[in-house]
Amino acid sequence: MIRKDNIQQIFFDLDHTIWDFETNSLQAITELYAEFNLDELGVGVEDYFPVYLRCNEHCWDMYRKNQMNKDLLRHQRFYLSFKEFGKLDRPLAKKVSKRYIEMSPLKTCLMPGSLEILDYLQPKYPLHIITNGFEEVQFLKMKNSGIEKYFTHVITSEKVGRRKPEPRIFEYALKKINCLPQHALMIGDDLNTDVKGAINSGIPAIWYNHHQKEAETQSFAMIHHLEELKNYL
Repeated sequence: MIRKDNIQQIFFDLDHTIWDFETNSLQAITELYAEFNLDELGVGVEDYFPVYLRCNEHCWDMYRKNQMNKDLLRHQRFYLSFKEFGKLDRPLAKKVSKRYIEMSPLKTCLMPGSLEILDYLQPKYPLHIITNGFEEVQFLKMKNSGIEKYFTHVITSEKVGRRKPEPRIFEYALKKINCLPQHALMIGDDLNTDVKGAINSGIPAIWYNHHQKEAETQSFAMIHHLEELKNYL
């Protein structure tokens, strides 16, 4: 249960929570389709993109479990998605990956209601980011989309050497902001990484369930739109 009078500082996840990963990624990949003539896969971007998202999530899941490193993740998601359409071309996957990493942080779409809720919360609480995303990319995303001004600290898994949902990254974040776990709040879209990771570290959490996913229990707070945070804070 979230007790408003207990909360003193707030952590947000970045991708899929504030920065609209899917919209920005689709824009970048649409441009890459033209640049690299990816129509040769035999499908348009509208059919390719869901496959890319699935392969991307698979690679990130392996990364979170320490089963894949950063460099492999970056091109493996493209290699695996190309492979599903019969194209085994790792050099192409590496070229596309390099351009994607250059292009995607320049995209500026935010999740619906992001600016409104940040404007609402910033006068009330210090706001911070905890992200598993790669350091050099995350700071560019925040700068280019105009949201870096809202956040006091940005804690990246790369810098800490631990990834959500590991307790060590949450412990590091609490120490960084000099806050007891019960006086912090974590808001994120990933039930396991953000919400359960935080709760297992003693931090109350709110699940931003914008995809309307089913949950096995409802023992935690849940919202479907960021504006609903006003009901808790």
